[in-house]
Amino acid sequence: MVEAYQRRSALAHFGLNALASQKADGAGITLGESAHRAIINIRGDAKDPAFTAAVKNATGCDLPAAANTVATAGDVRILWLGPDEWWVVGTDARRAGLIDGLRSAFAGQHTNVTDVSESRTVITMTGPAARDVLARGISLDLHPRAFGPGQCAQTSLSRTNVLLHQTDNAPSYEIYVLKSFADYLWRWIGLIAEDFGMAVKAE
Repeated sequence: MVEAYQRRSALAHFGLNALASQKADGAGITLGESAHRAIINIRGDAKDPAFTAAVKNATGCDLPAAANTVATAGDVRILWLGPDEWWVVGTDARRAGLIDGLRSAFAGQHTNVTDVSESRTVITMTGPAARDVLARGISLDLHPRAFGPGQCAQTSLSRTNVLLHQTDNAPSYEIYVLKSFADYLWRWIGLIAEDFGMAVKAE
């Protein structure tokens, strides 16, 4: 894990807090960065009651079994990645506790717990034009009948692999992206947003 004094958000060089102070009346989307989240990859058998019970005990959250869904309990979310793979997401302050709790709960089981927090950042996007901006670079059907709050999907956004999570009907989205691609993706979104107007939210 990176030492606290060395940590820097993937998009810090854009000066997002300064940009957030600028007025952008009528903006179609508002962007931000949610940096330094705890993102813990877990693997196991969703059909094994011992595994699902261990996840619940360690996180307080039920394991989502349906494809491309998200379960939430307090400040913890579990995002479905595949039939035997999920991300447990929480605040940075909870990272160590979640990792230790999961590893302890899984003792004796055929499971895996991997901390991938430092590999990714989260670009947040909300506003009436958010769906239109994403549609310029994504093959995923984002129509409300096909994709809505509480759903997530691994997909490609402007040739960048991301995990997209819709959080509400505004619509609002969280875009999990590798830090090495965050600069490119932020710039691409900004370019597309010129047609709709863009504001920036402070972290």
